[in-house]
Amino acid sequence: MRVGHAAPASGNAETPMHANLDAQSPDLTAAAQRLRPARLADLFAQDPERARRLSFGWNDWHVDVSKERIDAPALAQLLQLATQANLAHWIAALFAGEKLNLSEQRPALHPALRAPDADAVVVDGVDVAAEMRATRERMATLATAIRDRQRVGATGRPITQIVNIGIGGSDLGPRLCCDALADPGETAAGSPEIAFVSNVDPAHLARTLARCDAAATLFIVTSKTFTTQETLANAQGARAWLARELGATAGLAPHFVAVTTNVGAARAFGMREDDIFPMAEGVGGRYSLWSAVGLSIALRLGWRRFAEMLEGAHAMDLHFRQTPFPRNLPVILGVLACWNTRWLGHSQRVVVPYAQALARLPAYLQQLQLESNGKSVTRDGAALRAPSAAAVWGDVGTDSQHAFFQWLHQGTQEVPVEFIVPVRARHPLGDQQRLLVANALAQAQALLVGRHDDALRKELLAQGYAGTQLEAAIAARRCPGNRASTTILLPQLDARNLGALLALYEHRTFVEAILYGINPFDQWGVELGKTLAKPVAAALAGDAHAVDGADASTRTLVEKARALAADGR
Repeated sequence: MRVGHAAPASGNAETPMHANLDAQSPDLTAAAQRLRPARLADLFAQDPERARRLSFGWNDWHVDVSKERIDAPALAQLLQLATQANLAHWIAALFAGEKLNLSEQRPALHPALRAPDADAVVVDGVDVAAEMRATRERMATLATAIRDRQRVGATGRPITQIVNIGIGGSDLGPRLCCDALADPGETAAGSPEIAFVSNVDPAHLARTLARCDAAATLFIVTSKTFTTQETLANAQGARAWLARELGATAGLAPHFVAVTTNVGAARAFGMREDDIFPMAEGVGGRYSLWSAVGLSIALRLGWRRFAEMLEGAHAMDLHFRQTPFPRNLPVILGVLACWNTRWLGHSQRVVVPYAQALARLPAYLQQLQLESNGKSVTRDGAALRAPSAAAVWGDVGTDSQHAFFQWLHQGTQEVPVEFIVPVRARHPLGDQQRLLVANALAQAQALLVGRHDDALRKELLAQGYAGTQLEAAIAARRCPGNRASTTILLPQLDARNLGALLALYEHRTFVEAILYGINPFDQWGVELGKTLAKPVAAALAGDAHAVDGADASTRTLVEKARALAADGR
């Protein structure tokens, strides 16, 4: 991978990426007009091969989009749009390490983090792969030392508890992976206990520390810039707690490591040089779990399984780079997401993993997809003339069947649903996994076929309903069906498949960004809130003039908050 120059600001001269997508593809506009009112069940009846035509495989995975409001001709047109948008060029530029993040003049190096050691990664004449390899080796060494009880704290006791302090990408990805892959009984077998602290709400840190043994606890302070307000406040709180518990301030260094690009700030905090793990400037927070940000994963799960995650992600990278668009999973899912948002007008997408281990996946995807593609201008500054991203939310199945699935089945809006279903359980228990998978497939079927009047009438007549009571009972029980979904079947949830799944969503997000012509690798909206929080915090602390230039509502709220805080003293 040889880099050092910026990719062009738009796909090509003939197709400026801020152009109206309808104007680029009138055939897709016509397809949307044809498919929007169609009943999905009728599409299956018209094409007996529909399920086969609109299902795609990779390794042992099976991805079925046949229940989406799409057909083979429309999908072909979407793939042609991807070609017109010069997607192949952008994929090549991503893996070549070109500076796709134009607003910050940086490459996006997360694929390089999971590439084999032999791959060179040259940025502005410097091979950053050497630093990546050295960091991986140091991560593996620390993981082995902690799991072998060789790392000790200030009192000489082995480290057995880990607290990761970070927020956003420094929290969501590592927390998801540890939750997803940790097995029962691992702690007794040598894995350290782990907790994650992200919220600056003091209750989050306080509740975590209440479960910790200070002499045996290691804090990983994860902040790319080492200036993140929430993370530094929690790190300082953790240091003060250690000082109180251990009775000293001088010997606390063995209880801290840092993951950051700001080595000087970490040193100033009191970190030892060997306990500072660097990350590349070209790795954004939401793409960073493959870097030293994944240190907590390696410590909790062991280096072998972290390496297997890297291998799975790299396998998906190769699939994305090498597979023709008609069989390329990130491309298929990316153009379909664009179709649902832009042409069918869906402003939301629900993700439901049928695996308790993936309960954190919807939150992870919210950051990945909405922080990446929640933009209103193109990479060259022109205003978008089309929606750029659907809101993403969801929860784990089967719990969500007893919550928002009522809204999905009988509400007034159609919202596409993504079912993610590992078929085999890592820890089988009776018939529970079979029941779990059955529920996932049945919910997708129910969204498709619904529950209609004829069947309801027959059922309710047999129960003795009649007249107006019968009609009211039918109306209450009617499910219109005809609601779209995608189903992703995985053989099982292990480290390789999890790595591949997360890489799939990264690349899908990238495909969507290219179709809309935006930069998915910056997040200036996040920076605005951080900037405005500083004068508000100063005002709450007593600087009466810190918010003089703010709006009347903010000034009033600051005044009321100060008064309420004073009343509690």
